Amino acid sequence: MDWRRSLSIALVYVGTVVGAGFASGREIVEFFSKYGFSGMIGIFFSGCLFMYFGRKIMILSIRIRAKNFDEFNRFLFGPALAPLVTFIQFLMLIGVTSVMLSGTAAVFEEQLRLPGAAGLLLTVLLAGAVITMGKRGVVFVNGMVVPLLVLFSFSLLWKSAEFGDFPGKVFSFDGFRISALNSAVAYAAFNIALAQGVLVPAAAEIGDVRTVKLGGLLGGAILTAVMLASHFVLVQLPDPASFQIPMGAVIGRLAGSFYFLYILVIYGEIFTTIIGNVYGLERFLQTHFPGGKRRLGLFIFFSCLLLSLIPYGTLLGFLYPLFGYVSLIYFLFLLLRGKRQGE
Repeated sequence: MDWRRSLSIALVYVGTVVGAGFASGREIVEFFSKYGFSGMIGIFFSGCLFMYFGRKIMILSIRIRAKNFDEFNRFLFGPALAPLVTFIQFLMLIGVTSVMLSGTAAVFEEQLRLPGAAGLLLTVLLAGAVITMGKRGVVFVNGMVVPLLVLFSFSLLWKSAEFGDFPGKVFSFDGFRISALNSAVAYAAFNIALAQGVLVPAAAEIGDVRTVKLGGLLGGAILTAVMLASHFVLVQLPDPASFQIPMGAVIGRLAGSFYFLYILVIYGEIFTTIIGNVYGLERFLQTHFPGGKRRLGLFIFFSCLLLSLIPYGTLLGFLYPLFGYVSLIYFLFLLLRGKRQGE
């Protein structure tokens, strides 16, 4: 077993799951922090799902020799249902990548006071360079961004501990709400099903069960730790659900001392999600259109750029709930089919 490769898998896993919604604090509030103490329990439960299913996806990928999410879906759902699931997954990967590209333009315009088009162009060029390097490039970028995310999260936690009644707000028990567990399952299901796009080809390239097993456990553990740190910070706000960018409100209370690091983290998380999604899409398209990495990469980026320039709320409003239901079914099939493989 190679510890270094296990850690690289873990970092790619974390980098693919987190995105602009995570960095802004909005996802953590919506899925966990608004439930108070029950949300903290939900984070532990969601973290267990990340560890268990991330590991299971990669182990099964090696055992069935799947090279992309389409081949994995054919094993999981069978030849009749798999094309529909793959199509929805393809749309979601394209959609999320488009939204992330829009996010880069917003970061450049609103936070750096630079042209959004310049942000888009820079991101596409950098992401294209990373993707041409294959898994090595994806691992390298995540190896820089994810430690920065961890540093940022725990630095904020340390700083926010200076707020009045920190333990009281974190551990205040206002009754257990079962909806917090439902939310935790939905969050894990959606993100793991999307992360499959990068986990399957990454596991196929490594090819060692023990290495990917440890990588899945490490990745899930890091995600749990970062989610907990963010939750502890966000519950210090009087009403976290009332803020559009909750983490920005926290930064404001800290007198902006973390502002530049925050911008780096937002952009880094957007970027890792983009390269993770494009890496998975490219591996899928290569089996159907073997036209060379560069042309496939250009096609993916061009499609995402076009979508990022038009109003996307209606499409996502339809696809996100649909994909949420598919993700729950995905969990069930993963459990059943995994048992048949002895996993």
